[in-house]
Amino acid sequence: MADMPRKNHEPDVSVIIGAYDAMPYLVRCLESVEAQTIGADRMEIVAIDDGSTDGTGACLEEFAARTAIPMRVVRQPNSGGPSGPRNRGLDLARGRYVFFLDADDYFGEEALERMVAMGDRAGTDVVLGKIVGVNRGAAKSMWGETVERADLYSSNIKFTLSAQKLFRRDLLVRLGMAFDEKLKTGEDALFTMEAYLRGNGISVVADYTCYYLVGREDRNQMTKKGGFQRRFDSARALMGLIAEYVPQGPRRDALMVRPFVITLLPQFGPGLVKQKAKVRERKMALAAPLMKAYWTPGLGRNLKVNERLRLMCLAAGRLDLLLEIAAFLRDKKEPEIVRRGNPPRPHLAYPHFGESSVLPDSAYEVTVTEWVGGRRIEAPQHKARPSFARRVVRKARRTVLSALRTPRAHRV
Repeated sequence: MADMPRKNHEPDVSVIIGAYDAMPYLVRCLESVEAQTIGADRMEIVAIDDGSTDGTGACLEEFAARTAIPMRVVRQPNSGGPSGPRNRGLDLARGRYVFFLDADDYFGEEALERMVAMGDRAGTDVVLGKIVGVNRGAAKSMWGETVERADLYSSNIKFTLSAQKLFRRDLLVRLGMAFDEKLKTGEDALFTMEAYLRGNGISVVADYTCYYLVGREDRNQMTKKGGFQRRFDSARALMGLIAEYVPQGPRRDALMVRPFVITLLPQFGPGLVKQKAKVRERKMALAAPLMKAYWTPGLGRNLKVNERLRLMCLAAGRLDLLLEIAAFLRDKKEPEIVRRGNPPRPHLAYPHFGESSVLPDSAYEVTVTEWVGGRRIEAPQHKARPSFARRVVRKARRTVLSALRTPRAHRV
């Protein structure tokens, strides 16, 4: 373990870097920390070399020896995943906030200054800084505007659950939060969702690119590794966490979209058609208890038609129907748009549409915005029926207004 002399005051932010065979990407990563406009006296670096074999540890120690930023380097045997190094770094951190920076990635120069300022101004426990991909994709839907206090249930921030966020350390310490080292994928989603649910608010910095998510040319990234069993483990853990902290109802349904669509549903996409029968059967068996425990019609109405249909097939244990829909998607067919009901509402004619003995027509109804053949299909806005009390008040108001409009001579 290497230490630089440290000032006694508490830094504003601890940058925690877990690194495993991160060369040469680590060089730019560290340079981006050193270039932060927040200044060396307001931050520290806690770097964990997780048993690297490519010179990562030496690079960290050389950087620590020359940088003005207080820095601690820990070298340990390989732990087999990102959770162990992140937990070790969190144990050693002293900052008011912590940021988990992956050794492959790098910051925008003003990232920490802007995010810390946002957290302090808004009093929030989690701050999201805009992320863009470099040689890889990155989620975009949550970066529409800068928001001091975002709503977890109605916004798209639930779709960014990576660990690359600014967290108030007091929250993590007070709740005893740590990354689940038993999970080999999705551990960051579990950690971040818990902070979202149990913390005092979430902020979004969308007007500046804070974080550059790098796609490695050697593809040696943990997010790309692991079999389908790990995906089900991740989905099960995240669904269980949401159910623990959010009662049944529309808010839970809104959050459950994330594990159902992002983690579970990709296991039942077009590729299912060519998989071996035993793999399909195993996947169905793993999905069955999740569908029984957490699937609801309300959740289904938050989904696109093809997503809802596949999940309804899973809930019913109908692999045969699921394969037909998967083949339809594999062949890139476009469903016909059919309007049914009173008033007419758009439906997408995927396999077995109109055969009520198989799946009801309501399963095919467009309930969120969709694109079909380059055409945007909007879901009709359903007006909620007023409560009984509200209807009574409205009727009484109409009666009074009618009486006032009636000429005096005609009044009884």
